Parts: sequence; C-alpha cells; structure tokens
Amino acid sequence: MTAQTDSEVRYEYLTFALGDEVYGMDIMQVKEIRGYEAVTRIANAPAFIKGVINLRGEVVPIVDLRIKFLNIKPEYDEFTIVIVVQVHDRLVGMVVDGVSDVIGLTRDEIKPSPDFGVAFDSRFLSGLATQEDQMIILVNIEALISSNELGLIDEEAVAIKEAGGSQ
Repeated sequence: MTAQTDSEVRYEYLTFALGDEVYGMDIMQVKEIRGYEAVTRIANAPAFIKGVINLRGEVVPIVDLRIKFLNIKPEYDEFTIVIVVQVHDRLVGMVVDGVSDVIGLTRDEIKPSPDFGVAFDSRFLSGLATQEDQMIILVNIEALISSNELGLIDEEAVAIKEAGGSQ
C-alpha cells in the first residue's frame, strides 16, 4: 500500500445554500442537521443572533447566516434548516436556506479565496472550489463565529439556564 500525497487526500465538506450561492463547511465540524424551532431571544444581541435553544440540556446559540451574510430579512417555516456545528469547543446552530450534499475535495481542487466579488467578508473564507460547473464557497467556521459573539451569547445563556428556561 502506498501513502497518499497531500494533493490526493480528500477533505469532505457539507454544502449548503444561502440565497443563490452554494457554500461548504468542513463535515467534521457538523454535529447534526435539524429543522428550525422557536428560540429564546437574547437581549441586545445583533440581528443575526436569533437566540438560544436547549438541545439535550445544552444551551445552543442560533445564528442566522442569511442575515449575517446576505443582510436579508428571512422567513422561518417548516423548511428552514439549522446546521449544528462544533465551534470554539461549543455547539452553535447556523440557519441556512437548505443543505445540499457532502462533497470530497483534494487540496489541489481548493483555490485561494479572493478579496472581492463574494457576498461577505473574505476573512470568513477558507477557499473556493468548482464541482460540476458550480462555484462552492468554503467557509472558515471559526472565523465566522467569533469568540466575541459567543461571549455575548454565553452571558445571556447562563442567565437563561439559571432561571430554568429553555424556550
């Protein structure tokens, strides 16, 4: 058996839709995919932080990527999807328009991200890839969900947990 070179190793990404764009995130960070449910609002939080939910005893912040990236006022219905990911040693739910597929990419297939022409700040990107003539924007989840934003959520989540509330 021969060892794989770095350019032959396949990295897996979960692809999802925000508006007309297709994004991908490291599948290893994804914990579950679920439907949107009512949240407990957080006082003074930015608009893209919808609130928190109680997920099997853990308070999980819910971030709407449609608001954060596209600056739109989205609708919430039975088709709204939440991807629960592990970020900075905790769970965070991310609201998206839809989940597409799991794709495998080699390092050679991932191109550097540009500084312009994408719907959001390029510091949130880990690269770009093309599959079947479709551009996929690869997202850096750690950069996307900053520690400062999680700190704001944590303060409110502790108060909610101590009060015994979950929804």
